[in-house]
Amino acid sequence: MTSMLERIEAAVHGGRAALDRLLAEHEFPHVDGRTVTFLFVGEAQEVSLHHWIHGLPGELQFRRLHHSDVWVLQIDLPRGSRMEYKIGVMTYGRGQLIRDPLNRHTARDPFGANSVVYGAGYAPPEWTVEDPEARKGTIEERHVDSQVFGDWRPIRVYRPARFRETRRYPLLVVHDGFDYLKFANLQQVLDNLIHRLELPPLVAIMTQSPDRMHEYAADDRHADFLVKDLVPQMEDLLPLVREPSARAIMGASFGAVASLATCWRHQGFFGKMLLQSGSFVFTEIGEHDRGPVFDPVVEFVNKFRKNPGRPADSVFISCGVYESLIYYNRSLVPLLQDTGMQVRFREANDGHNWENWRDRLREGLSSLFPGPLWLVYE
Repeated sequence: MTSMLERIEAAVHGGRAALDRLLAEHEFPHVDGRTVTFLFVGEAQEVSLHHWIHGLPGELQFRRLHHSDVWVLQIDLPRGSRMEYKIGVMTYGRGQLIRDPLNRHTARDPFGANSVVYGAGYAPPEWTVEDPEARKGTIEERHVDSQVFGDWRPIRVYRPARFRETRRYPLLVVHDGFDYLKFANLQQVLDNLIHRLELPPLVAIMTQSPDRMHEYAADDRHADFLVKDLVPQMEDLLPLVREPSARAIMGASFGAVASLATCWRHQGFFGKMLLQSGSFVFTEIGEHDRGPVFDPVVEFVNKFRKNPGRPADSVFISCGVYESLIYYNRSLVPLLQDTGMQVRFREANDGHNWENWRDRLREGLSSLFPGPLWLVYE
């Protein structure tokens, strides 16, 4: 059986028409089991793959085929993987990073967009896209007056479809909530899971800090803002269940640190946590190598590991295997289990990105707030 690399080489020998036929017949990157073949066509001095898989060299060099303008690279990618990347192109001594011109799949984040390759066995979950049969919830722009910070903070409020003032709803507080809506399809996920009875109807409050790298780094003021400003004002505005078991807090990266730090500072207030790719850096001996922005995080996590208490009753934790943070997240799991909390931990063949966090929302949210479907069938 002819390999993809052999087909590409034959097409190069066959001329431009043969190469055009190959590109029309096959999607690139080409996935065959664990082998992924990347192709770049264009004049360049060097071509490289730039990715965010911890443990691999940050740049992987393409090989030019037979002095042509065709460049190829093959890598091994485990089943079920997602990998975001860009292509580095060096021409006339100047380099630029571009999205793969041959790849129609992209993933967005606050910094722009990357190309993404789906490994064998992976497909974007169908519950993450708009379902025409699912009734739509609503998103409302509001603000919270903060005595803690001495200012006001914009928020967005998700109300589920068929919202009724006469009912009482669980509360989900979402760090970086505006980004979860934009880059992780959070409204579509909530609409779909509630429609499918995998989640109960709930209210979600999306927060967005103007200084997240400081306020989310275990800042006591931020924890107080959530507990003393945000939630009380929402309870006055909305028909919420005023019990810790009906309150959950979630976030990714520094947002996960902020979630854990809030629950640690105000134990017994939030009954549930959802922590995604938490930046839970700690030290056993010596100094950390993450830069000064991580200093307060390391100080908090070191204190937490010595005296975890019982931050909540249940927690769902997820992290990508391709993240440099996987060690810290794995280390957190037994510590939380020892507190008596219900702990569920999931790893994924993915990196530190919004679609990884999106793909874990179904299991994470339904494990904290199981809907009628799970209550019947589990």
